Amino acid sequence: MATLAEIASQRTSLDEATIDHLLRLTASWSLLADLSFSDMLLMAKVDEPSNRGEESFVVLGQVRPNNRSTLINNDLVGTTQRPDAWPLVRLAFDTGTRVVGELKLDALDDRVPVWCIPVRFDTGIVAVLVRVQGPLRGPASLYEQAYLSIFERLCDMVADATFPYREDDVAGPGMPRVGDGIVLIDGAGHVEFATPNATNALHRLGIYAPAEGRSLDELGLRVRAVERALEFALPAMEEVDQGHDVAILFHCVPLLEHAKTTGVVILLRDVSDLRQLNRLVLNKEAAVREVHHRVKNNLQTISSLLRLQARRSDEVETRTALLEAERRVRSIAVVHEVLSREPGEEVVFDEIVRSLVLLVEDTVLALHPVEIVVNGQLGVLSTDLATPLAVALAELLTNAVEHAFTEFGGPSNEHVGVVTLNLYQEGGNAIAEIRDNGRGLGEDFSLDVPTSLGLSIVRDLIRAQLHGTIEMKSVPHAEGGGTYVRVEVPTTARL
Repeated sequence: MATLAEIASQRTSLDEATIDHLLRLTASWSLLADLSFSDMLLMAKVDEPSNRGEESFVVLGQVRPNNRSTLINNDLVGTTQRPDAWPLVRLAFDTGTRVVGELKLDALDDRVPVWCIPVRFDTGIVAVLVRVQGPLRGPASLYEQAYLSIFERLCDMVADATFPYREDDVAGPGMPRVGDGIVLIDGAGHVEFATPNATNALHRLGIYAPAEGRSLDELGLRVRAVERALEFALPAMEEVDQGHDVAILFHCVPLLEHAKTTGVVILLRDVSDLRQLNRLVLNKEAAVREVHHRVKNNLQTISSLLRLQARRSDEVETRTALLEAERRVRSIAVVHEVLSREPGEEVVFDEIVRSLVLLVEDTVLALHPVEIVVNGQLGVLSTDLATPLAVALAELLTNAVEHAFTEFGGPSNEHVGVVTLNLYQEGGNAIAEIRDNGRGLGEDFSLDVPTSLGLSIVRDLIRAQLHGTIEMKSVPHAEGGGTYVRVEVPTTARL
């Protein structure tokens, strides 16, 4: 389905600023539909006249009330409407004033009350807001009358180009709705009326005195959002707490007349359960973060013990084995360090890669200059994939830095070793390619019969644990020489 902006751009002559104004109107107009218990349509003039030379209208938007059944079952957005079917709309465009009357809808036998409110922007009428009113259940109650009165005041603001507000939306997902509770404040800050749901919300805050005719301050409740709406004529939102168990959201919508604030509509919503759930989630995240932090510390302690033991060993082979084990433990600790900052079942692997590169540069002692270059990224990966993949990449990078350039001599050699790590995702797989410009592999090299413990670990991690593939081969001298390694593992869940 085409959006309002797309329909307006293709079918009307409205400019970008006007379309933005209409977008803000439709972002907030569920409030109008609920206050009026009515369906709402937004119509604009079609840029090209009809075949008969008459102007026609295109429906830019449609919203249904949440507190009444709809009268318009069909989706009319994007449809072209004949002017003879909507004469009141044409009259509202021509006069620039609200037009009230009745219309015959195709789906109904009887005529229904209709309001046509001109939408003004930059002193011109750019669209018409059509209210198709459903029947009320018997005589309108005092609260229904109050709702309709607020709706009429907001309609006047639409016609004066003071609604919607430039600063904020006043309805939509996550916002308090009309049914949650309404308090109407007059221009002096006194309560004119409060719905039963709003009264219950005030009771939850410890306010039991009758609210009508008194200000919130007099009731012992200071809400800065109400003061901001009255003083600056701007919508404002504030959450008011009562202890740790009660939280009420106040959304203040100023009512204007001739650029003067004449009142404020407060939409109240009890968000106590939501805030309690948020606290539980935050507590759980904090506990998980603490677990990862402790695992990281324990791994670092093990790493330090291995390093100390290596220093006390007189045998070169034993010292080398202990240092390699220490590096592998540290590569696992890198993953838990990232998870300790952002706990969850997924982790941003690119942060791990940066730490792995630093780890390899710090722990590997090479007799020749080597530069590690990282291109691309793998994005977010599951933690059960990130940990073994991090260990495998650390081993491969270390192997390249330590063994690819041994024949080039010491630091005075002009040959600079370059190890490139390319990362990307393709076809549901995470792919890592490691390429160096070193001496390459021996003629009798086979990954199935690895010559080192590190390559055995990498092979088993990739194939057995991650169900992926690994390829290692020498690059011909004509193509620059060196060694090429490609690791490909699925990013989907593994058994």
